[in-house]
Amino acid sequence: MRIGMILDAAFPPDPRVENEAISLVKNGHEVFLFCLKYENEKSTEIINGIHVCRFTSNTLEYKLSALAYTTPLYHFLMKRKITKFIKKNNLEALHIHDIRIAEAVFNANKNYNLATVLDLHDNMPEVMKLYPHLQKFPGKYIISPKKWKLKEEEFIQKADKVITVSPEFLESLAVRLPKEKDRLVLVPNTIRKSFFEKFTVKETILEKYKNNFVLLYLGDTHLRRGLQTAIAAVAALKITIPEIKLVIVGKNTTDTILKKQVRDLEIADYVDFEGWQNISLFQSYILASSVCISPLHRNLQHDVAYANKIFQYMSFAKPLLVSNATAQKKLVEKVNAGLVHRDRDITDFTNKVLELYKNENLRKVLGKNGQEFVRNEFCWEETSKKLLHLYDNLQG
Repeated sequence: MRIGMILDAAFPPDPRVENEAISLVKNGHEVFLFCLKYENEKSTEIINGIHVCRFTSNTLEYKLSALAYTTPLYHFLMKRKITKFIKKNNLEALHIHDIRIAEAVFNANKNYNLATVLDLHDNMPEVMKLYPHLQKFPGKYIISPKKWKLKEEEFIQKADKVITVSPEFLESLAVRLPKEKDRLVLVPNTIRKSFFEKFTVKETILEKYKNNFVLLYLGDTHLRRGLQTAIAAVAALKITIPEIKLVIVGKNTTDTILKKQVRDLEIADYVDFEGWQNISLFQSYILASSVCISPLHRNLQHDVAYANKIFQYMSFAKPLLVSNATAQKKLVEKVNAGLVHRDRDITDFTNKVLELYKNENLRKVLGKNGQEFVRNEFCWEETSKKLLHLYDNLQG
């Protein structure tokens, strides 16, 4: 089948899009990826068997994407590009990555009537409520998460199949739209075996932290990810664990707040802001760590989605310390791969770190449990089977 994936962003990087596309290619499909370019990149190229088709975009279009369901202009502009993409590549099915560009795709598809798969990476209407620009003027008054939620439901009803990323997200959609339950398919974000089988160790990272008890965080560092809790805990933990080091690999525009917190607590020697690093270094940071954390704030998005980092952590047999955001709590407790703390509870976080610090055998047992789960059951090669089955049975 000639599948057209639609992504309204640059590519690479997007691990989920790439994982899905590669698996479909290996299963005998042809995948053409619609994506955007803002710089002087190649308009077409083949990456890991994926036919990447880049369409020129600009700052105006990018800003209009935030107003996708406030004004129709964004969809008008995207529809023209998508129509050209469909026609040129003689597609048989469309795979839509998230709802922002969905209306443009459905509008373009009216003339072709191709089978459509809607891939919901996030609970987008709930994520939007957390965006800083929606907390103040003018975004607060011109962008409506409620309208995005209604659009999400409209697109779920229009699509032939709908992919979700966690059991909790799937269940929430089934409750909202019970008539569409049979068209929902679970394809969680997991890691490819190559992440833990084919990598190069950066010895300088291991050497840098060889004498530390490292709490590691990988990924986006927005305040909703809970790092303020971890930073506050370090201020207390350094007394009992003088070798403690919180290592943060990632970034966000809110990092100024985190760095000010570190200065105010006078713990700069105990917290390393490494910034965003190439994914090829992630394995080395994980190997250098003692405990890996995901202190997410509880909300309607975090309660139904896994952070991919927890599977990266598990694959190297590291014990986890995660907040009680529902999806990750249920998974970690089911596998017995780590401890759970109450979100935003500094004392509980601190006590759980101390429990892990004082019990090396517990750390080893939890780490081993997680490693076996990821390597044998919950890697991409296993969890992508439902995606392949979906396309094997999709009517083009």
